[in-house]
Amino acid sequence: MRIGLLTSGGDCPGLNAVIRSAVLHGIKSFGDEFVGFRGGWRGLIEGDYMALERQDVRGLSRDGGTILGTSRTHPYRHPQGGAENIAATMREHAIDAVIAIGGEGTLAGARRLAADGLPVVGVPKTIDNDLKATDYTFGFDTAISIATDAMDRLRTTGESHHRCMVAEVMGRHVGWIALHSGMAAGAHAILIPEQSVGMEQVTEWVEQVHSRGRSPLVVVAEGFIPEGTEEAVADKGREADGRPRLGGIGQWLAGGIEERTGIETRSTTLGHIQRGGNPTGYDRVLATRFGMRALDLVHEEAWGHMASLRGTEIVKVDLAEALDGLKEVPAERYEEAQILFGR
Repeated sequence: MRIGLLTSGGDCPGLNAVIRSAVLHGIKSFGDEFVGFRGGWRGLIEGDYMALERQDVRGLSRDGGTILGTSRTHPYRHPQGGAENIAATMREHAIDAVIAIGGEGTLAGARRLAADGLPVVGVPKTIDNDLKATDYTFGFDTAISIATDAMDRLRTTGESHHRCMVAEVMGRHVGWIALHSGMAAGAHAILIPEQSVGMEQVTEWVEQVHSRGRSPLVVVAEGFIPEGTEEAVADKGREADGRPRLGGIGQWLAGGIEERTGIETRSTTLGHIQRGGNPTGYDRVLATRFGMRALDLVHEEAWGHMASLRGTEIVKVDLAEALDGLKEVPAERYEEAQILFGR
């Protein structure tokens, strides 16, 4: 078979490991031929691709980012998009199947194309860990490791100056990164989009810690909406797709904490550093297993399905199951962490 791979949406550590394992498995096990579409769905729509030979993916699992590049192009909104046009492009270039590697938006496009009769399978990717039907997605562990390391550093400088430190992490709609990195770093308050918390409670936690001579650490997801407000802080304009570009809640919180408590407070926004660099060992292994399973799905002609982690097994799930809403942090997980807040 002649199989095309694409990486779409936000970049993520582990994408190259998926590409490597799919290509090596296909060549060694089935004698497949591979191409990589440049720039996500745009490359598939426009027929812009590169050959992927065995030597092209050698040692790739340790590298962050994606050798194919990525974009947020929608397969149905591009002027040359749509199932009919994409099918014609695949016929023109003798592409037998496509493996789409991406998050919610990418997999929604893959599902729609599969429903319209195109041979497409998916691989779930998101540092936010917000996709249903899979226990974890690669990139998440790397983001947690990066954020935890940054918070450890904030703790040392905060303790030196007896300051309150606020760390803002990614998380537009869900707080998995904030929850896991905050717990790992021993944060004294964690604020996530799923839970509404008022400034009165935040300052109470901060004052409890400061009164013991400690430097409080507050971790907040970028999409957190403080109690009494209606929307997340978005002071950086808009994305190309029209979504507000979130960011600034950490600085907003720092100002509010200092004003209410008199405790000197500083904020740090980790931003895109969380999704850069080389993947952790866990993410390399998970991405590698996802790539191999996706290749098997192609040979099973399991169109409209994706590889998924359930427990320790990599299984096949319908894309419809993965796209049935976002996987939010359950209330009981937040309550578990909340026991350790403040005092």
